[in-house]
Amino acid sequence: MEKSPPVLQHNLHKNILNMAVIIAALGYFVDIYDLLLFGIVRVPSLQELGYSGDDLLQKGAFLLNWQMGGMLVGGILWGILGDKRGRLSVLFGSIFLYSLANILNGTVHSLEMYAFYRFIAGVGLAGELGAGITLVSEVMTKENRGYGTTIVASFGIFGAVAGGVVAKLFDWRTAYYIGGVLGIGLLILRISAFESGMFKQSKKEGVTHGDFFSLFTNRHRFSKYLKCILIGVPIWYVIGILITFGPEYAQKLGIGIDAATGKTAITGGNTIMFHYAGAATGALLCGLLSQYLRQRKRALLIFLLADIACVFLYVSIKGVSVPMFYFVAFIFGIANGYWSVFMTIASEQFGTNIRATVTTTTPNFVRGSVVPMTSLFLLVKSQTGNIITAALSVGILVLMVALIALWRTDETFGKDLDYVEPL
Repeated sequence: MEKSPPVLQHNLHKNILNMAVIIAALGYFVDIYDLLLFGIVRVPSLQELGYSGDDLLQKGAFLLNWQMGGMLVGGILWGILGDKRGRLSVLFGSIFLYSLANILNGTVHSLEMYAFYRFIAGVGLAGELGAGITLVSEVMTKENRGYGTTIVASFGIFGAVAGGVVAKLFDWRTAYYIGGVLGIGLLILRISAFESGMFKQSKKEGVTHGDFFSLFTNRHRFSKYLKCILIGVPIWYVIGILITFGPEYAQKLGIGIDAATGKTAITGGNTIMFHYAGAATGALLCGLLSQYLRQRKRALLIFLLADIACVFLYVSIKGVSVPMFYFVAFIFGIANGYWSVFMTIASEQFGTNIRATVTTTTPNFVRGSVVPMTSLFLLVKSQTGNIITAALSVGILVLMVALIALWRTDETFGKDLDYVEPL
C-alpha cells in the first residue's frame, strides 16, 4: 500500500491527536466502570435477589460467564465492523449499547434477566477499547504512539476506582444507572472526533477489510494472533478469579474475621477498587518503561514475572490485617497493569485492514477466557474443596503459557503501521 503523504500524516497528528486520545481514554474509563461494576456490586445485588452463602460465589461466576460470553460475541462483531465501517462507528455503537444495557441492569428482579442484561452489556463493552486503541495507534507517530495508548489505559482503568466509590455512595441499582448516563454523555463528546486517515486511505484503494476468518486461514497469521491473546490471559485470570472473589479468599485465609458472625470484613468492591488503583499506576509505569527501553517485550516480561510473584503472595498472606490485604491487592494491581502495552503490541502486529478486528477481538478473547478459567477453577475447587488450590492450579497453567507466547512474539516498537495485511 502506498503510504499516506507526509503532509496528511502531519495534519492528522496535529488536528485530531488530542481529541482521539481524550475520547478513547474517557471511553475506556466508562468501559471499565461498567465492566467491573458487576464485581463490585455482586454481593449486595445477589443478596437483594434472594441469594446467600455459597450461592454468592456460584451465581456470581454464572453471571460473570454470561457477561464475558457477550464480550466474546461483541468482540468479533465490533472488530469486523471497525475494519469495514470505521473505528468511530464502533465507538458510537458500542458505547450506546452498553449504556442502555447498564441502565436496564438496574431494573432486574430475577437472575435470568440479570444474566441476559449482563450478556448484552458484554456485547456492548467489547467494542470501545479496541476501536479506541486502533484509532490512537494510527494517528500518532510510530515512536510516540506508546504514550497515547498508555494514557488511554492508565486513565481509563480509574473507571474501576470510580465504580468502587459510586457503589459506596449509592445502592447497586443507582450505580448501574450512573454508568449508563456516563456512557450517553460520552456519545455527545464523540461527535468531535475524526476517522483514522490510514483507514480512509486503505478504503479508497479497495482493500479487503475486516476478514475475521483470515486470522485462521494462514498459519503465521493465526500464530501471531493466538500469541497476542495468550499474553493477556493472566490479566483476567487475576481479575476474574483472584480479585473478584477477594472476600472468599480472605475468609479462607482468616483475614478480617468478625468473632461474632465468623464473616470477613473484606468486600469485593474494595478489593477491586484497590487493585485497579494499582493497575492504573501499573499501566502508566509499563507504558513508560516500554518507551524508555524501546522494547515492548522486555517491559511485558518484567511485569509478567512480577504478576507471578504477586499470585503466590496474594494466596499466602494468612491472618494479615484488612488494610494489609488491600495494600497487597494494590501492589498486585501494579504488577497486573500491563494492559496498555499488551494492547499496543496486539495493534502493532497486523495491517490496517484487519487491525481493528485484531485489536478489538484480542482483549475480548482474553476477557472471554474467564469462562473456561472459571469453569476449571470451580471444577478443581469441587474436587479439592480448597479455593486456593483451585486458583493456583489455573494460575500456574495460564502464566506459564503466557511466558512462552511472549518469548515467541515479534518485537514491534517503532514499527510503521501504514500498511495492509495481504489476505
